[in-house]
Amino acid sequence: MMEAPLEDETPAGALAGIEGPDHAEELKASDEAITFMSSIEPAELQKCVFPDSLVTVSEGGRDLGKFSVTVEFARRLQQPCLLLHAQSQGAIDDSPCGTTVTAYLTTDLEVLEEDYREYIKLEGHSLDKRCQLVQHDRQMVIDKVTTVGEEVTKESVSYPMSVLRGLVTEGSNLLLMRLIALRKKLPEHMTFISFNQGLRIIHTTFSELGLKQLEVGDETVEVFGVERIVHSMEDSPTTWQCYFLADGHLASRVQVGSPVTMRLLQLPSQLEKGLEKKIPLVWEEDMQMQSKLLDRKEELKADHASYLRHHPEVRALISDFLQFLLLRKPDDVFQFAREYFLPFASHRPPEPSLKAPSL
Repeated sequence: MMEAPLEDETPAGALAGIEGPDHAEELKASDEAITFMSSIEPAELQKCVFPDSLVTVSEGGRDLGKFSVTVEFARRLQQPCLLLHAQSQGAIDDSPCGTTVTAYLTTDLEVLEEDYREYIKLEGHSLDKRCQLVQHDRQMVIDKVTTVGEEVTKESVSYPMSVLRGLVTEGSNLLLMRLIALRKKLPEHMTFISFNQGLRIIHTTFSELGLKQLEVGDETVEVFGVERIVHSMEDSPTTWQCYFLADGHLASRVQVGSPVTMRLLQLPSQLEKGLEKKIPLVWEEDMQMQSKLLDRKEELKADHASYLRHHPEVRALISDFLQFLLLRKPDDVFQFAREYFLPFASHRPPEPSLKAPSL
C-alpha cells in the first residue's frame, strides 16, 4: 500500500458537497518548501524520467507483491506535463490488496489531475476507495467514492488553488523524492501540505536521513535517505523512509512500524548489462521469418477488407466523426470522441461482460 488507510467519518451513503474547511487558511506550506518546488529545473526533470520496480517482502523474506513507478513526459489539454503512474500489488493474510495512482503534473509539481485507488478484497467483505483530483478554473475539485461491501459513500470538496501552494499528493510525492535524492541535499523546514482521508488539509514534512550502505543483489552500494512524515489532526503521524541510488532509482521503501519492506532486487546497471548480452533479432535477415511475416500481413489485409465490405456502416461512421471533429476542432480530442460515441452505447446489443484481469 502507498499510504496507511485511515478511517472515514462520513456516514455511508452520504454525499458531501462542501467548500474547503476554514482551517485551510491556517495550514500552509513553509517558504522553504515553496521555494524548492519553484526551483526545479527542466534538466532535473529529464533525469527523473525512468521506471522503478521493487518487490514487497515480509520480515521473514516472504514475497508479498510488487511496487512500480513510471514517469514520462506527456501532454494534457495541450499542456506539456509529466505523467506518473505508480502501482502497488500484494496480499494481506492472502487477501488481494493494492493501490494505484495516475497523476498529471506540471514542471513545478503542481497537480493538474490525479486518480488514486486503494482496495482490499476480503472473503465476503471488500473495501475500495477511489479519489480523483482535477484542477479547473484555479480550483482543485476532489471527488471521493468509498465502497465497503454494498455500502457506498460519496464525498466532494473543492479548494481554491491560492490556498494549495506547496501541495504534495500521492503522485507528486513520489517524483518530489526523486528530485531530492538527485540533489542529495534537503533544506531544513521542508513542510508541505497534503490531504488526509477526510479530504482536509494537513501538513507533511520531508527530512534528510543521510547516506548509508545497503545491499542490493550481490553488491553493497551507498544510498541516500529521505523521510516523509504525514501528520494527522486525530491520529499518530505516518512515517515513510525511502533510500535512493545515486542516479535517483528507488532502492528501498518502508513505512515505519510496518513488517513489510519494498526493496530493489537488482541494480539497474546490472539489468542493462543483461539486456546487452541478448542477441537482437533482425527479422529482415531471416528469410523464413520474413516470409511468414509477409504471409500474415496479406492474410490480415484480406480479413480486414472482407469485414469492411460486410459492414459499410464502419466507413460512414468514421467519415462522419472525422468531419464533425474537423468542424469543431476541440482541444481535448479524447473527451470529444467520448461524448460523440456515447449515444451509440444505448444501441449496442447486450454482450457478456469481460472479466478484468486480477491485479
